[in-house]
Amino acid sequence: MAAAQSWIDRVTRVLSSSLSEINPFRGEEPYIAVDIGSSTIKLLEVRGKAGEVVAQAMAVVPTPSTAIQNNMVVEVDQVAALIREACSHHGFRAKKAITAVPGPAVIIKRISLPAQSEKELEATILVEAGNFIPEDLENVNLDYQITDYLDEGRRMDVVLVAAKKDIVGSYSETLQVAGLQPIVVDVDYFALENMFELSYEAPPDRAVALVNIGARFSAINILKNGRSTFTGDVPVGGRDITESLMRDLGISFEDAEALKAGQAADPELMEHASGVLEAAGAAVMDEIHHALSFFWTAATDETIDHIYLSGGGARMPGLAEQLAERVGAPVEVANPFVHLSLGEHVDRQAALQRAPEFGVAVGLATRRPNDK
Repeated sequence: MAAAQSWIDRVTRVLSSSLSEINPFRGEEPYIAVDIGSSTIKLLEVRGKAGEVVAQAMAVVPTPSTAIQNNMVVEVDQVAALIREACSHHGFRAKKAITAVPGPAVIIKRISLPAQSEKELEATILVEAGNFIPEDLENVNLDYQITDYLDEGRRMDVVLVAAKKDIVGSYSETLQVAGLQPIVVDVDYFALENMFELSYEAPPDRAVALVNIGARFSAINILKNGRSTFTGDVPVGGRDITESLMRDLGISFEDAEALKAGQAADPELMEHASGVLEAAGAAVMDEIHHALSFFWTAATDETIDHIYLSGGGARMPGLAEQLAERVGAPVEVANPFVHLSLGEHVDRQAALQRAPEFGVAVGLATRRPNDK
């Protein structure tokens, strides 16, 4: 048991707590949420004051194309310099930071166990981890969370998460080199869940899918009765659409990105590209639809009742409608800022335009040390 306890002492927090159990924006020192994506880095500083939640500072900067490899930050100094410069330029004041590793970097296992004390559960978690983690436990960070009690309290559902220490370490080191103090490392799946709980009301007895369309992959978290029941990812994202536009239209990366966001400077190009744009978006939505069908409807006869899109790819006009046609359920682009006020130093137009990109960052901003 002593050996088991020593393992737990080295656990890194990688799970979000339920917002129903915490006040996410207490009147305490602020934190910077740092979402390091393969395409962009999103930074957000949120403070609670006088009965409202205020986004005091925010920034989006491009991620160097070779900075993230195999879910790890491999160009720590370059990424750290960008974060440090963005914090200085956009008026960030906090020094404590919260970040997330991408879903594909972690192993998630949902298990059902007999109800037991926390001390007993810690030992059980180590046994379970040894059964399904294809790594020496010395090389991973472990975390777990009890999600439900069943059978009149005689059984418990537990989510167990494992992340390689070198991957978690690359994100923490990046923040440290940037002059910040990393205090929580989360997982993007669960940050999305916290964003949703902060911004929307989970319908009872309904399944809701959160789909974060990143550059290279899309993260999916399916909630039932406000609880995460499935997480996974699809190896498609906004970069697939960008590359299709570049290839089929012979245009630059910058022009393709503008087209994707519906902001092309040349109206003739926009009109000429409409068919290619729709086909490229359809290909990505097909993959996400197939994933949702495989992940959810293959395991249950229930349907997904509502889908919320976030991430940079969600800003592309028409994607929500394309996915809605395929799944036969309402699809909307999430607004993570729906319950946040924007501070006087935040560019309101830019913030609202880029709001879907901040789904993970807003979820991270709700985290606090020792949340469980």
